[in-house]
Amino acid sequence: MIWRFTLRRLAVGLVQLSVLIVAVFFLIRLLPADPVARFVGMNASPEAYALAEQSLGLDLPVTRQFEAFLFGEGNDGGGLFRGELGTSWVTGSSVNQEIRQYLPVTLELITLSFLIAVGLGVPIGVLGAVNPGGAADKGTLVYGLFAGSQPEFSWGIIFIFVFFVVLGIAPGPLGRLSPLTDPPDFVTGAITIDALLAGRVDIFLEALWYLSLPILTLSFVLSGPIIKMVRENVAQTMNADFMFYGQAAGLPRGVLARDALRAAFAPALTLIGILFGFMIGGAVLIESIFSISGLGQYAIRSILAFDYPAIQGVVLTISALTLLIYLAIDVCQALLDPRVSV
Repeated sequence: MIWRFTLRRLAVGLVQLSVLIVAVFFLIRLLPADPVARFVGMNASPEAYALAEQSLGLDLPVTRQFEAFLFGEGNDGGGLFRGELGTSWVTGSSVNQEIRQYLPVTLELITLSFLIAVGLGVPIGVLGAVNPGGAADKGTLVYGLFAGSQPEFSWGIIFIFVFFVVLGIAPGPLGRLSPLTDPPDFVTGAITIDALLAGRVDIFLEALWYLSLPILTLSFVLSGPIIKMVRENVAQTMNADFMFYGQAAGLPRGVLARDALRAAFAPALTLIGILFGFMIGGAVLIESIFSISGLGQYAIRSILAFDYPAIQGVVLTISALTLLIYLAIDVCQALLDPRVSV
């Protein structure tokens, strides 16, 4: 049953991704922008303009450009169907290689942030729900509202001022390592993992040290809605009939809280997945503030340069990852509640 459910969701995801591929390609070319003039300048001669247009492939009909995007040009081995996202107009490098360089940076940042946010948010939310009206319940309410009262970049600036400028107990926004430290050899792109693979515990600890403030910022903001969602769902579940039966049967409070958390975790899991997918492309401001060269920064540079292949690659990569995350959420929900897979 769960396999058929997974295959159905996967088929729907493939259809959605196919629609996104077509939409992204054509919508980008409908933008009121002239990428050729961006590269040759506004005062270029008609001959230079035509030569640049031809080199970028923009002299072809848009349908022919789309065919080249899907299948590649001639026997060059490119094309989306061969797993290639094209060549960047700005750097001349493969978009696949550039995304492989920048994507792990963003994934490392948001994954560590979510581990902390979920690790703190779920037990705090449960604690507030099982003690309604108590200090923990009031504290979670205030914290949830306080954490979500400002966007993440505002908290990032505040944390830099407090912990780096005033207290001096955190590193400055200089990236993922000290400028004087040589990074480990590139293996996965996540500097903490690469440091461990290289046996450099010192670089691993330094990377965690320099990532502490951006992780604190994201986990602080993300834990607010997670706490609120878990608290509300657990509180509603605690008032369900099966919970009253468990109380009447004399089950311990810890057992009741565990059962309530399992029943209430599906909506919270949906929220966590949505936030994770959103942050893959939405962490750009945090990356800017803390000088972290991730996928968000790469996307902004590509947009400002009208680099169509890079823009297409970023959008499709984020879309594919988001669809995979949503697929994983649906499967987890089906495992938690078999009625979902019917």
